[in-house]
Amino acid sequence: MNRAFFLATVGAMLWLIAGPSWAADPADTQSGKTTTSVTVLERTPLTEHERARAGLWGLSAEEWQRYRTLMEGIRGSISPGTISPIEVLGIHARDETERRKYAEQWAVMMREDAGRILAFQQAYDDAGRRLYPHETLIDVARLPEQTDGGEGLRRTDRVLLFARPDCAACDALLARVLARLDRLDGVDVFLTGIPAGDEGAIRNWAIERGIRPEWVTARRVTLNFEGGALARVAPGRDELPVLMRRRGGSVTPLSGSAL
Repeated sequence: MNRAFFLATVGAMLWLIAGPSWAADPADTQSGKTTTSVTVLERTPLTEHERARAGLWGLSAEEWQRYRTLMEGIRGSISPGTISPIEVLGIHARDETERRKYAEQWAVMMREDAGRILAFQQAYDDAGRRLYPHETLIDVARLPEQTDGGEGLRRTDRVLLFARPDCAACDALLARVLARLDRLDGVDVFLTGIPAGDEGAIRNWAIERGIRPEWVTARRVTLNFEGGALARVAPGRDELPVLMRRRGGSVTPLSGSAL
């Protein structure tokens, strides 16, 4: 047999056995690499610190591993570092049941945290009154004077202040209003959070905040139970304090900057 023919025949047979060879698709390679890394991450045991954190959030080891995996993807790239594991798992829930589970878990945790914040605020307000019974939180004498614009306050206006006890923001706004009392027709205070008819409670509240009896006698300041007045003059507004201006027969919103 011709040697050249023999070599060509053997080469062709080897090519048919081995089959054609092409370069790997870069996309397939990257996908395989990502899948492998995610799988490894999901199977990596939790550290002692991670187990402790999972326990604090009420999550199992499997849930924490899924959270950790999700944070390696787009969620960790676009979300703030303070996003909670519950939110991450809820956003990436795999079905409606799972989504509802994490939503309820997050709602319970947020409600409990709000209760803790309000309890501490109450304790803080009580401490302020006990430790500094004759001082206000804000020295109104140091506040900059405001000039009345066309929509500001006039000497014939009355200011309506809707407030509640144990409200630092309400007390600060009241102090600013009282500082302008000599340039107004008067101030009408409407208090919520005090049982209707409990005049002793509203009287004590006024004394603690420096409202003088002669002001009340002369009706420069009136003290009123709220009794639904806010809903009548400012429907939809329920976050206190609220400031209004009575000019003639009309009542309009008033910003704190006008004081």
